[in-house]
This record gives sequence, C-alpha cells and structure tokens, in this order.
Amino acid sequence: MVDRGAGCLLGGALGDALGAPVQYLGWADIQREHGPEGVLGPPKPALFTDDTQLTLFTADGYLRAWVRGKRTGEWEPSEMVWHSYRRWLVTQQQPAPEHGSTGLLADERLYESRSPGLTCLRALAAETPSTPENPHNESSGCNGVTRTAPAGFAPSAAIAYDLGCRFAALTHGGTGGWVSGGALALLVHLLAVKGRPLREAIDQVIGRVLRDDTYTATVLTRAVVLAEEHDGSAPVRVDRLGSGWTGPEALAIAVYTVLTHPKPAQFVDAMRAAANHSGGSDATAALTGNVLGALHGTEALPRDWLMGLEMVDVLDAMGRDLGMSAVNLDFNEDRYA
Repeated sequence: MVDRGAGCLLGGALGDALGAPVQYLGWADIQREHGPEGVLGPPKPALFTDDTQLTLFTADGYLRAWVRGKRTGEWEPSEMVWHSYRRWLVTQQQPAPEHGSTGLLADERLYESRSPGLTCLRALAAETPSTPENPHNESSGCNGVTRTAPAGFAPSAAIAYDLGCRFAALTHGGTGGWVSGGALALLVHLLAVKGRPLREAIDQVIGRVLRDDTYTATVLTRAVVLAEEHDGSAPVRVDRLGSGWTGPEALAIAVYTVLTHPKPAQFVDAMRAAANHSGGSDATAALTGNVLGALHGTEALPRDWLMGLEMVDVLDAMGRDLGMSAVNLDFNEDRYA
C-alpha cells in the first residue's frame, strides 16, 4: 500500500507532464507537431501543471489533518486542505519562499505559475471555503477532480468519497465538479487500500456516484460499455467520451483508458492514449496515471520518464507518507505538525 501511494502521486504527475504541452491543441495540431502517433513521452525536464502542484498541497493538508487528529483528536481535513490551498496561492503570488517558511512553502520549485485556472484562483481568494452544501460557483471543470487522489488514503471508503467531494468543492461548486472528485478518491481507495479488482472497484464507484449525480454516473457507465466493446483491433479513441474539460468527462476518459490498458506493462500506452486527443490532455492523462499508480504501484512507471520528472523526490516521499498513514506505520509526522 505504501508503494501504491507513491505510484498514485508519481503516475499522476507523469500523466500531467505528458499532456501539458498539448492540452490546448486539437488532435490534428498534435499530429502536426509530434508526428502521426502524437506525443509519445513527456519533455525533458518533465514539468507538471497546477494540477500536480495542488495535488501535493492536497496531500499536505490531509496529512496535517491526520497528524493533528492522531495527536489531539481534532479531525478537520476539509479545513486543513482549505488552508493548504491558500498556502499554494502564496506560491502563485510571490517569486520565492519567505525567510522561515516551512513544509511545501519552503520549496522554491513550487514558486512557478503553471497557468492555474481562474476558477481556482477566484475561489481560493474568497474569505470562506465553498462546500457541496453551500457552493460559491457552478463550475464542473476538471481542475476539481485532478487534485483529489490523496483523499483515497483516508481511513474508509465512505470517508474517502466524502473528502474527495469536499476537497473538489472548495473551488468547484457544480455537482459534477465535486462528485467526480469524490469518485476518484473512492476509486483510489478501493484499488490501493482495499485491493479490489479494477472492474469491481469501478462498478462500486458508479453505484455510489449514482446517489449524488446521475450525469456523472451515466458518463462513467458509458466508459465501461465502450471499454467492453473495444476488441483491440482499432486504436483507443477517448474523444468518444468528450474533451475532458469537465470533471465527469475527464474521469470517464481515465476509466476508459485504464480498462483498455489494465496491465502494468501497458502504462506507457495508456498514458499516450489518455493524452492524445483534442481537449484537456493534462487532466485526462494525470487521472489515468493516478489510477494506474494506485492499482500497480511504482513498478509500472517507466524509469526513463521518472528520471526527468521535476520534484520526483517530494512526490515519492509524500505518496509514501499517505500510504503509511493508511496502515498506521510510522513516518516523519513532524513534517506535517
């Protein structure tokens, strides 16, 4: 499970870095710039977007809540993640860490603006956090779901789903925006923590999502049906599920890609299929990497891609801390105190 924690964060970052250079290009433009098969690997260095930056701050906020809960009995993960996102906002407003900064705020590599979405920036500049019950906007954009994977290492499936919803709702108040966040967290939990078979886990996620949002459940169900129809004789076409600019579409594309590339040896092909389309290539590839990393762990990740990935040390360490928190193994809790 500890290795799956690292695999989840690293896999997501690899997908993010792979899709980032082509996220605003149409398929024809991608082929024109990268060849008939599209983009085949992340650039060197492999730089990720605000999606992975915020995933790190999600993990940091959750682990701070976990340590605080263990030491004091106070358990407020949504509040802690809200404050963690506000710390990320500092990195987008200042050129370098202030003297005395600690934790992620002390890492100068995070003081890079990777074109964050206005929805996130506006939501995090508000005085109070948004919730599913009291949303501040109606956005269902994909930037809500792309950062909720760390919630999958919560103590139970029900908590993982609830936290994923609440973390996404901090910036994306549309039902699909936060339900897809809960769906990803639940899927990660079932695969990495519970060790459920892939198809069984996806079916369970769809069943839970159906109680909150029929549209998200319908899109995920369509992903399963298309995967069952795919016989391998033709290339995987993820654009049949949309462009991936919304949370439900991006997660559905990831589910479809993982179902058609379920083996560890298929990780690279899965990443390429998830990134090479007209739409939110970074989001769809990042989510695919999160899920495959949670399913297989780090052994599935290509070493040559990892060698060029920025902040690989932090991603690996924080992912392992998430895994260790899930099984109550000792780790350096003082980093999150």
